[in-house]
Parts: sequence; C-alpha cells; structure tokens
Amino acid sequence: MKVSGNDLFVTAMKKEGVDTIFAYPGGMVVNLLDALHDCHGIDLVLPRHEQGLIHAADGYARATGKVGVCLVTSGPGATNLVTGIATANYDSIPLVCFTGQVPEHLIGNDAFQEVDIIGVTRNIAKFVIMVRDREMLAQRIKEAFYIARSGKPGPVLVDLPTDVMAELGSTSYPTEVNIRGYKPNKGVHVGQLKKAITLLEEAKKPMFLIGGGVNLAHAQREMTKLAEKIDAPVITTVMGRGAISTEHPLYIGNIGMHGSYAANKTADECDLMFSIGCRFNDRVTGEIKKFAPNAKIVHIDIESAAISRNVTVDIPIVADAKAAILKILEHTEPMEHKEWLDEIQGWDKEYPLQMEVKDGVNPQRIIETLNEVYADRDTVFTSDVGQHQMWASQYLKLDATHRLVQSGGLGTMGFGLPSAVGAQIGCPEKSIVSISGDGGFQMNMQELATAVCQELPLVNIVFNNNRLGMVRQMQELFFKKRYTITCLRYHKSCKGKCGTPGWVCPEYVPDFVKMAEAYGTKGYFVTEDEQLRDTILEARDYAEKNKKPVIVECMVAPDELVMPMIKGGASFEDIML
Repeated sequence: MKVSGNDLFVTAMKKEGVDTIFAYPGGMVVNLLDALHDCHGIDLVLPRHEQGLIHAADGYARATGKVGVCLVTSGPGATNLVTGIATANYDSIPLVCFTGQVPEHLIGNDAFQEVDIIGVTRNIAKFVIMVRDREMLAQRIKEAFYIARSGKPGPVLVDLPTDVMAELGSTSYPTEVNIRGYKPNKGVHVGQLKKAITLLEEAKKPMFLIGGGVNLAHAQREMTKLAEKIDAPVITTVMGRGAISTEHPLYIGNIGMHGSYAANKTADECDLMFSIGCRFNDRVTGEIKKFAPNAKIVHIDIESAAISRNVTVDIPIVADAKAAILKILEHTEPMEHKEWLDEIQGWDKEYPLQMEVKDGVNPQRIIETLNEVYADRDTVFTSDVGQHQMWASQYLKLDATHRLVQSGGLGTMGFGLPSAVGAQIGCPEKSIVSISGDGGFQMNMQELATAVCQELPLVNIVFNNNRLGMVRQMQELFFKKRYTITCLRYHKSCKGKCGTPGWVCPEYVPDFVKMAEAYGTKGYFVTEDEQLRDTILEARDYAEKNKKPVIVECMVAPDELVMPMIKGGASFEDIML
C-alpha cells in the first residue's frame, strides 16, 4: 500500500508523540492541513502571526520539555519564523519547523511565494534540509526530531515542496536514526572529571557558575545536592536562574551586567570557577581580561565548540550537565567552606538588591507581589525583554514549582505573550504569568486573540513606563540624557518641544485596559503599590473563572533604572550601584 507524503506526515507526527502543532495556513501547506483535518490526537493551534506562532511553540517546548512543532506556508510564512528560529537556537530549544515550498520545477524561477528558506536560516538553526525525494521523507522527519532533541538541543527546519508531499510512496516510518558525522556525546571523560575534582578539593574559595544548560538537562535536584555536598556558593546566569532554589542559602544571585554586587564580587574573588552549562557570553564576562582574575576555570558543556570560545579554561569537559553532575557526586566527599560563605554573605548585606522609588509603582514590589500571590501554585512565568525582564530575574523566587521562561541569548522583544500562550497550552494544569514591558507587549499583542480563542487563563503583567526603558537607561547613563526615539508618547508635534516650559505630553496609546476589552476580556490599571495584591488576585481569579487572558497594567516611573549595572565591555571594578 502506498500513501501520499501528506498522509505519511500525519503518521510521523503520531510516531513522534506530537500532540500540538502551531500552524498557519497557506497555499503550499493546504494539502498537508487537509491530511491533518481528521487527526483528532493532534491539536492545531492557529496564532495570529507566524512570529507569534514560533514563540508559542518555543514557550511550549520550554515549559513541557517536549519538541515544539511549527507548520507554515512558503515565502512570507517561512520568513516570519526567522526571528523565532534564532531565538530558539541561541537558547538551545528543541523545535521542528516545517515549511511548505513551491513544487520542485518552480524552485529558482521566482515563483509566487518562493523563498530559499534553507539559505536564509542555515546559519541560525541547528540543522536545515529540503526533502526532494518522497522515499526519504520519513527518514528526514525522524532525523529532524532526533537532531532537535539530542545533544545540545536546537531548532531544525524541514522544507517540503508540494509535489514531493503529493507523491505516493511507502507507509513505513523508521524506529532508529544513524546519522554519519552526528554522534552526540553521551558520556563523561572521567579523567578530566577527576582533575576538576582535584581542583575542587584544593580550592579555598570555589564557586559554581551555572548556566541554562543545567535547566535544559533537568538537573536542578542534582545541582542542589552537589552545591550542598561541596558547600560552595552558586551564581547563575540569567538563563541559569532556578537551577537551585533562589531561596537556598548557597544561592547568591545572578552574575553579569545586571547581577547582584555579591554575585559579581564572588566571581571576582574566587580561586576556582566551576562552570556548568554556561557560554560565558559578553553579558556575563564584561571585559574578558579582568574576568575572574584569581580563578582557575573548569568548564562543563555539552557542546565542545562552546568551551574556551570566549574564556580560556583550565579544564574542559564535554558532557551533558546532568551526567557530569552525577559523576561528580559519585567521586567527591563532603567539603566545608564556611569562612568563604560568611565573607560573601557580608557583601550581600552591605549591598543588597533593593529598589526605592519616588513615583509610580515599585517594580520590585510588583515581582514580590507575584511571589506572594503564586507562592502555593505550580507556576511558569514568561518574560519579554527589557527592564522588566531584569527585575524579574532579580526578584522572582524560583524553585522546582516556579520557573522562568525568557529569551536570553537573542533578547527578543515580543517573546513574552506568545511564549505564555504556548506554555499554557502545554501545561494546562499550571498557572502561567506573562511579564512584559509596554514596548515588547505591543510587538505581538495580537496573540491576545489566540489566548482568547484557546480559552487560556493567562495573567499578563505589563510594566508601563511609556518608554523603551532599557535603551532609555543607556541614554541616561552613557549618552548625556539624549533620549532618541525611546519615548512611546512621542508624537510628530513633539519635535523640538520635549521638556520645554508649558509643553504637555500627548496621551499614551494604546489604552491597554480598553484593548483587553476589545479582545473580549478584562484589563486592570494599577498606579500604587497598595493596589497590587488585590488587583492581581482579582485578575487571576477572573482569568481562571472565565478561561480568558487578562491584562494588569502597572504604571512605572520612566526614570526607574535597573541596578546594579556594569556597562557593556567594562569589568566588575566599574559596577554602578
């Protein structure tokens, strides 16, 4: 018996355990969508834009640990995925993106909605391929899922010409994958590991620097055991936050540009930096020559190319984070570093993370209220990109039942709301809270319609300071307060009049409360700290009772800054408190 490529695609999705496909229709996938029409085991989710679609698949993957699946048409449908592919690639998120393509005989002829999406995405995806042989279709789909989820996870794009998908062929689907040249490392080099353990035993001031790799490996419990056994402080990157509970006494805080004083001071003073699942990017290291000047460095990462790429290390170990941590636990004895930990606690008490504001709602208090309201709930917080993201990463309490999903490597504005949509679809039993700025929220706010239609009880917290706050902060601190196009209240009539006596700024648009109402749901407006708890509780209860997303708009003063801050390219000695 022979079946079309479209029908085989449906079989492949079932075999791979796919329960949700984030899809947008178009001419080059309409036959494929027709094949999926009667497949009741797979939910098709229709977002309102392909960028929102792929961010939703990304949020789904991060929240569930499964592979996120996208399906879009050729041309603009495919190119609208590009930012989302790069976002997932930077943060090692497993996605498989299927794109329709014009028939093979039209490729290269500038056909309607023809784009070389393979060429466009080759350098921002883990793997890309066009299927040009119907008999290889099953193998290519199997390989796509294997590549996406194995080794260092990442996005894979599979381009599907319509004629190939219409052709009849075999019904079989492979059970195994054997790709020449792609053999992800599954073991741990014990010799290298023992050298690293020797350094741990000799160190007087060791520290763990934990990146997103530990969270991706689902090694939070093992990491906590290791920190306790070694009795060493734990510092995280923004993506590593939550690798151990943020309330654990050994957890110090985030490192880097907006990390705490104590965390950055720990990195500056340590004699051994034991890094697991971290890329040592520029936001972490600052000026590389002055980074961890007194330390020997051990670097464990699943990707060999990531080791010594930015920071030269003393002991490289290529391994999965969880496998490596388990081996270290197996080969180490309990240690004690009380004096070192007491010294670090002294720095934290001297320069604690704390905000004091004169006007508007206190950003720290917004996050602390979320901690209180969701303390007894299994919750996934998603964040957009900007000042609010840094405040969230500073003040959110994270542990086994409270996680933070965010765009770390690429820093993609517009990620927050659609990723929350995907997280809620993947985890209907959990509370999902999206944290956004007023700028980032507007980039994909059309996905409110998706949340309404999918009956998702999302709570969207919007920090509204009428500004593109993070860039405005740079302009205030480093560009003599020359605020070029960072004011979202700016109208053409404002030119040359901003700040002059008697000038009244135009009204801010949009009205987020009315916008929520336009989408058939409810919005809330907060101007004082005292309103926060009751308003967020009311919003949460309304969302859950009515199965609708809500917006809670919190008015934050435009001049609030994220502190501490280390200017890009500077070092710890230049930290601004």
